[in-house]
Amino acid sequence: MFSRKPRRPKSPELRKAWDALDAGDIPGALRHLRSGTDDLPLDELALVVARVAGSAGFDDLRQAADALASRPDRPQELYDFGYACVERGVAHLAIPALREALRLLPGSKAALRELVSAYEREERHGEAVQVLAAHEDILDDWPDRYLLVHNALMSGDLPLARRQQALLPDPEDQQWLPAQTRQRRMLERAASAEAAGALDRTDLRGWQYVLGGTVLGTLSPYGFGAGMTGRYAWLQDSYDQCLYGLLRLKAVLAAAGARPTSVSLLPDRGSRILGLAAAEVLGLPAGPFDPERADTVVVAYDLNEVSPEVIGGLFERTPGQILHEHASCWTDAPAVTADSVTLLHQSATAPWDGVLRQTEDGEVERTPADARPESEIAADIVAADPAPDEGDGESPADPDERLTAFVTAVRDTWLQGDRVHLPSSGPVPSSRFL
Repeated sequence: MFSRKPRRPKSPELRKAWDALDAGDIPGALRHLRSGTDDLPLDELALVVARVAGSAGFDDLRQAADALASRPDRPQELYDFGYACVERGVAHLAIPALREALRLLPGSKAALRELVSAYEREERHGEAVQVLAAHEDILDDWPDRYLLVHNALMSGDLPLARRQQALLPDPEDQQWLPAQTRQRRMLERAASAEAAGALDRTDLRGWQYVLGGTVLGTLSPYGFGAGMTGRYAWLQDSYDQCLYGLLRLKAVLAAAGARPTSVSLLPDRGSRILGLAAAEVLGLPAGPFDPERADTVVVAYDLNEVSPEVIGGLFERTPGQILHEHASCWTDAPAVTADSVTLLHQSATAPWDGVLRQTEDGEVERTPADARPESEIAADIVAADPAPDEGDGESPADPDERLTAFVTAVRDTWLQGDRVHLPSSGPVPSSRFL
């Protein structure tokens, strides 16, 4: 008897992923599946995904992919595959299957909602808006019309968000009340931010405020028009930048009329260093963080470095408490959203964690971390040069007056509500680097 050869994909892109799996390179296979998958044959895509899932031990995804590979024209198999992809963190692979399931069953709310979920996880909010608007005749107010408003905001379409919000009644199910409150606050922040800026696809400070309630203290002076739009990619931070950020924070507090009486020190080393420096700059006493303490500035260097137990105490806002984060990762947003952020980065190294330098033989190395006491490093920050980086000379200027004018315009809507995680970078695009 002749054994039948295993079925292999015919698509060139999928064959590359298949070959990577033959070589035992699962990450390489996933890289080949990261883009350009929307229009690939679904049965062949499912073949590759089944093999990846089997190698990774994801039996639910493997079974769903096997079923789709055998029956790529059945809505249930398409939906099950898409659902499993979303659950396993590969939402981009779910989109073509869920889109086809919805085409075959245009009245399926389950397929519509799962497709919207996949679009949201991939930050393809404009496409989520399109598919929801195209099926407006089957939308329930909660969650569907709410999701239409949400994705319209995330894609920067304020007129549509406002029109749909006007059609959205109060939810009957109380589980939606927090979401309703947050969405209303976003629209309130948008109304105040419009008075301070264009709220277009280059207004990073404005949209950062609308979506998360964050006042962004500085914009990157590098590559604004070349794809970064005010965010940093990789950043070697400096004491000068830390001091500049604290002085901008001081200007924000003054423009907002905020009068904190202390600085609260979070327990991680970076936050303690920066917090001690902040106390000197702001002329306030410093003490350990207490989630119940009112009228205080809680200072974090990077909230992703703060323990989950402490983060939990920052979600709900204590009266007069202001959370400031110096270096916030925009591609891996922290679990809570700060009220004030100095800068947005994809990857950053704190100045006390060593710096990259070139050796005499041309190699690149990182200097040892600074093991001095936290108070000594904080003193170096206070004594640093706060002059802003001139940058590449092509990015827009961002003087103190522009920042304080913005804060003056939005101060009545600042510091409202909880500090919910911000899962999307919103309507202002920036280049990402893998």
